[in-house]
Amino acid sequence: MQVILLERVAKLGQMGDVVDVKPGYARNFLLPQGKALSASDANIASFEAQKTQLEARNLETKQEAEALAEKLGGEQFIVIRSASDAGALYGSVTPRDAAEVATEAGFSVDKKQIILVTPIKYLGLHSVTVRLHPEVETEIGLNVARSQEEAELQASGKSIQELAAEAEAEAEFEIAELFDDIGAAASDDDDDLAPAGDDAPAAEASEEE
Repeated sequence: MQVILLERVAKLGQMGDVVDVKPGYARNFLLPQGKALSASDANIASFEAQKTQLEARNLETKQEAEALAEKLGGEQFIVIRSASDAGALYGSVTPRDAAEVATEAGFSVDKKQIILVTPIKYLGLHSVTVRLHPEVETEIGLNVARSQEEAELQASGKSIQELAAEAEAEAEFEIAELFDDIGAAASDDDDDLAPAGDDAPAAEASEEE
């Protein structure tokens, strides 16, 4: 099926290009989202008549997207999720989640603009592409952690494996300290229960004199 593109479509063409696509792709994506028109003579003539206006509108939205990209690019957003000790999430982080944390931080981002090949299923720092315009993309970071404190540690450069090792070492140290305290307490009790020792014979000798 032939369509005429009303905007740039990645891996397909630029505005005004007439391209061949699968009918399902056209009906389910390009046509309903206003990205293309079927390439009939009437539609091609209509596009040519509106081309200047469409190009002006595209330039305006592109400039707006570029301005947002300058502010948004490189930003890192924290996503708090439950996860196993190994770092596997109970669930996943989706484009909707990414859009929500960015919007909460004051950026206007729609879930359809978030490009995730596969959902995020592990704790850590993840780079995500945001397509703000057919010709404008930027990158943001998602810091997926179990707590704000863990997110701050991850942001400082520590991996989930390093954090787990530190937590394990700390737990072992606390256990060792606990046993040391118990040992010291037992030793004090033994001293309290010990016999008078050499003092007793000395007292008896004193009485005999």
